[in-house]
Amino acid sequence: MKFANPLLEIENYPPFDGFPREGINFLKQLKRNNNREWFENHKQEYENFAKLPMQSLIVSLRPHFARFAPEFDLNPKRSLFRIYRDIRFSPDKTPYKTHVAAHFVLRGKPKGFMGSGYYMEIAPGESYVGGGIYIPDGDQLKRIRKAIALRSEEFLSIVENKQFKKTFAPFGWSTLKRIPKGFSDDHPMAEWLKCKQFFVGRVWTETQTMSSRFVEDVADVCEKIAPLVQFLNSAL
Repeated sequence: MKFANPLLEIENYPPFDGFPREGINFLKQLKRNNNREWFENHKQEYENFAKLPMQSLIVSLRPHFARFAPEFDLNPKRSLFRIYRDIRFSPDKTPYKTHVAAHFVLRGKPKGFMGSGYYMEIAPGESYVGGGIYIPDGDQLKRIRKAIALRSEEFLSIVENKQFKKTFAPFGWSTLKRIPKGFSDDHPMAEWLKCKQFFVGRVWTETQTMSSRFVEDVADVCEKIAPLVQFLNSAL
C-alpha cells in the first residue's frame, strides 16, 4: 500500500501572498451570475484565483497549527469545502456558494465531524475565521454542560481571559431562557449552562485578506481560540 507524502503535498502549492483581488472579483461576479453555464465558462478563474489561493493559505497555516494545535488536520484538499451548494432541501436553488471556505477537524476524523474545530471563510465584503462548535446536538450539549459544571474554573479561565474577551466579546451565543434540566436555578455557572452554542471568531475586510500578513492574522486568532476548542473536545 502506498501512502501520500505530506511534504510533496506542500510543494504543490505556492506560498500564500494574500488572497488575490481577482478571486474576490470572481466571487462577486459569481453572485451576479450564479448558474452552471457562467461557472463552466469561468471555472479556470475559480481554480486559479479562489481555490488555489485558499489551498495555499491552508498549507501556510500548517507550521502555526503545529505549534498550538498539532492534533488538527490542515489538508489543502480535505479541509476545503466544495463550491457546489447542496440544494436538495433549500428553497434557494442557485448551484454555487459565493465564498470559499475551509474547516479544520481533528486528525483521523471525517470532514463532516461535528466536534469542536476551526472554520475559515473568504468572501466579498467580509471574511471570517472562527472556532468552537456552532450547533452542538443534544448529547453534545449535555457533555459540554457537564464539563462546564465540573470544571468551572478551567472554563472561566478561558472565556474570562482578558485577551480572549478583548478579541471575541460579546460572544452572542444563543441561550435557553431557563436553566437546563439537571441543574439548580442558583447554580454558580447558570448563565453559561444556558448556552446552546460555543463558537467565537473575527471578521476581516477584503483588503485585509489580500495581505500576506493574513496568514499570521488567522494563526493568531486561532491560537487564541485553541483553549476553548480543546476544552470542548475534551468534554466530547
